[in-house]
Amino acid sequence: MKPVTLITGASSGIGAELARVFAAHGNELVITARREAALTALADEIAAAGRPRPTIVVADLAARDAVAKIAAELASHGLEPQHVVNNAGFGLAGAAASLDRADQLAMVDVNVRALTELSLAFLDSLARHRGGILNVASIAGFLPGPDMAVYYASKAYVISFSEALAAELKHRGVRVTALCPGPVSTGFQARAGLRAGGVGESGPLALPARRVAAIGYAGLMRGNRVVIAGAGNRIAMFFARLVPHALLLPIIERRMRNAGKAP
Repeated sequence: MKPVTLITGASSGIGAELARVFAAHGNELVITARREAALTALADEIAAAGRPRPTIVVADLAARDAVAKIAAELASHGLEPQHVVNNAGFGLAGAAASLDRADQLAMVDVNVRALTELSLAFLDSLARHRGGILNVASIAGFLPGPDMAVYYASKAYVISFSEALAAELKHRGVRVTALCPGPVSTGFQARAGLRAGGVGESGPLALPARRVAAIGYAGLMRGNRVVIAGAGNRIAMFFARLVPHALLLPIIERRMRNAGKAP
């Protein structure tokens, strides 16, 4: 079985940049997302750069059989993961009581359930190849999130789960890293219903997706449990942890409602 790096949500944004970074470091890739055309374009680009053409698996991680489908595709091509990169995820802006319940549960399916299943599905091959798991979280996981309550909570899960899994798998030689970006301009904002140029996209803490991907790759290779992307975000999170949540809650809620929501 040939070792590969499996990357979810690879059709755009941080996921596509992670694919480029892993490919540039000599990893053969399996890339998956819902949009086949975008995956094909990325695979063509990587192949044109002289790297092995990534294997494409079109899958919707909100579906309960998605991970089984991905595993079957890997096996049919004689591939097994050396690294698993759980990048797929989305957020929704608005009060939890007013947002569609099915949409919020689908967010949990992608951000939490599928990430957990993929993190656990290939442990034997990850150990065989002394590889690792890179879970894309967010600095939102360190904060309370009124007006994006389920999204913030899902990222808190990713950080906690990744740290604990890193401790459990260390003796097997498997690294686990939670990558925590701050604001990054990607398709996330439009999907979440956030105003272009507003919360989660711009400002002094914003980083380009390519830089975030490079930081995540380096952190995984070093075996860091948690990597906060960017010095500004690391400083901001240090001070945010010192502030009582009773004070943070109205600040975050006001910022979301006044500056973040799409018109």
